Amino acid sequence: MKLHVMFVGSQFIYNMALREYVLRSVQRCCDVVDMVTLHKDGDSSLFLDIEQQVNMPKNLIVVTSKQNASTVGKLVATATGDMQVLQNGALMPQKTVVAEEGSYLLEHAKAFINVVQIDDGQKIPTILLNNSSSKATLHVMDEQKETLHNLLTPIAQTYEVVFELTTLVEGWQRVDLFSKRYGDISNFIAAVKKLLPKNTIASADVVEYMIEKLASQGKKITFAESCTGGLLSYFLTKHNGASKILEGALITYSNELKDNWLAVSEETLKKYGAVSAEVVCEMSEGALDVSHADFAIAVSGIAGDSGGSDEKPVGTVYIGVRSKTEHLEKHLYFQGDRNFIQSQSVLYGLKMLFLLDRETFF
Repeated sequence: MKLHVMFVGSQFIYNMALREYVLRSVQRCCDVVDMVTLHKDGDSSLFLDIEQQVNMPKNLIVVTSKQNASTVGKLVATATGDMQVLQNGALMPQKTVVAEEGSYLLEHAKAFINVVQIDDGQKIPTILLNNSSSKATLHVMDEQKETLHNLLTPIAQTYEVVFELTTLVEGWQRVDLFSKRYGDISNFIAAVKKLLPKNTIASADVVEYMIEKLASQGKKITFAESCTGGLLSYFLTKHNGASKILEGALITYSNELKDNWLAVSEETLKKYGAVSAEVVCEMSEGALDVSHADFAIAVSGIAGDSGGSDEKPVGTVYIGVRSKTEHLEKHLYFQGDRNFIQSQSVLYGLKMLFLLDRETFF
C-alpha cells in the first residue's frame, strides 16, 4: 500500500535537517514514501487535506510539532468520524489501536494513520506503522540495467518477488525487492549471489557494508579529495563505526597542498594539470603513504558551475583507487549541477574500489 507523509508545522519546512531525519526514520521501517506534503503553522487548508487523505486507500503518517499536535488530533478524529479520548495522559482518537509516548496509530478505511509528534532537537518517537510486506535491497556492480533486468526476471518469477532497478552511477544498479513473505526474498538473494558472486552486495547501505567488511579484516581506508571537498569523507563518517576503518583523509584543493601533503610532483602537475589521471594516481599513492592505510580513493575534477575549458569542461572528473598491490585511474564526465557532480564522483569512486579488490569486498 502506498505511503503518504504529511508534515504539520513551519519548522519542518525551514529546518531541512529535521525533515530529512524524520523521513530517514520512516523509510527504515516502512515502504517507500510515495508522497510528502508540508503545512505551515495555521494553514487553513490543513483540515481539507487531512479529510481527503484519511479517506484514500493509502497509509498516512502525520508528523506534527508539539504546537500543532492538539489541532492535528482534533482534525484526524473529525475526519474519521471519531471523538477524542484520554489515553496514557494524552488526547487521541478513540479508534487508536496502539499508542506510545509521542505516537499513536489508528485504522480507518482499510488503511492506517500514524500521528507522530516531534520538535527541534528531539529524538523521533516510535513509528508504529510497519510495512505489511517484506522488503530488501541489493547492490549489483559491473552490470548494465537492461542486462541485469533480464537476468533477474526469471529468478523473481520463481520466488514470487517483485523488484525495481535504479542506476546510481554507470555500472551500479540498486535492486529493491518486495514480497509478502521474507523467505521468498531470502531465496531470491541467495540465487542472485550464486549467479553473480563477485558483483552482489546484499545490503541496503553499501557504506555500512564496507565498514563491516574492512573492520572484520582489520583493514583501513583513506581519501585524497579535491573537487568533492570532503564529501567522500562525510559519506563514510556519517555512519556509525567509521572510526574502525578511517584514520583520516586530506582535502587538497591547491597544487601546493597536493605537492606538500600528498607528494604529487610539481613536474606532474605542470605537465598534465591538477585534473588528470597522472595526478590522481600520485594523490592516491601519497594518501596511502601518509596514512599507512590499505585502500585509498583520490578525486580531482571540475565540479563547476564554472571553471571548465574546451579540453576539460565542467563535469570532467578523474578518480584513482589504490590498494597495496593494485591501482586504477578513470577519466569520467558527469553532467548536472555542482552538487550532483560531486555526489556522482563519490559513488563512482566507491564502485571502483569495490571492483578493484573483489576478494575483499564480495
